[in-house]
Amino acid sequence: MKWDPERYVQFADHRDRPFFDLAARIGAAEPAWVADLGCGTGALTAVLAERWPGAPVTGIDSSADMIREAKARSGGNPGFVQGQIQEWNPSSGPGVLLSNAALQWVPGHEDLLGRWAKALDPGSWIAVQVPGNFNAPSHVLMRELAESPRWSPALAGVLRGGDSVAEPEQYLELFVDAGMNTDVWETSYSQVLTGTNPVLDWVRGTALRPVMAALPPEEYEGFEAEYAALLRQAYPPKPWGTVFPFRRIFMVSHKP
Repeated sequence: MKWDPERYVQFADHRDRPFFDLAARIGAAEPAWVADLGCGTGALTAVLAERWPGAPVTGIDSSADMIREAKARSGGNPGFVQGQIQEWNPSSGPGVLLSNAALQWVPGHEDLLGRWAKALDPGSWIAVQVPGNFNAPSHVLMRELAESPRWSPALAGVLRGGDSVAEPEQYLELFVDAGMNTDVWETSYSQVLTGTNPVLDWVRGTALRPVMAALPPEEYEGFEAEYAALLRQAYPPKPWGTVFPFRRIFMVSHKP
């Protein structure tokens, strides 16, 4: 699946806010290492390097385009590596593992979190944020359209549903069972978007990427036109903008 760095940062102010809410709860003072899994363009990885200037900071992302953009921004620390999140292993010493809005793309990431929790050295931190809006109209309508007679031959199995992430209490149980001190919470941001098709513009940067990858450009245009009409009904604009609720699930764990 191909990512578009420019499209992804279109709503940077809204997309970045959960990162700062997540990172603020990490209590590490002088970690031996810091890893940002699913780092995207690297703009937020640089924030981690500023917070912990004495630690080597590494951003990992599967997208060559994102890593190319990240390296163009970087002066050496943070460093960036193209790779799969599933293949990452923690370094020795007490470190910080952060993943912001990436693990929802990794099937079975709950098992990964459990493995990492066991592998991390004492004193380490895990901080993760994933979207909790897979049952919101934006996602449900996309899946229903993809499953319709016109589109299902090309899009069957392309989009995942609510099983993409677990519920907060499941993440809490996972980390507590691993012996970690854990804080799990959720936040719903009532975001105000502007423009003619603002919700469509939003999902073009993330949730629609699998559809874009699966359809030829001319067919994708037809899918997007149908989907845009559904979104306008589900998210009617007000005189001052379109309200787009944005539910996120956060977890921060410390290994004593």
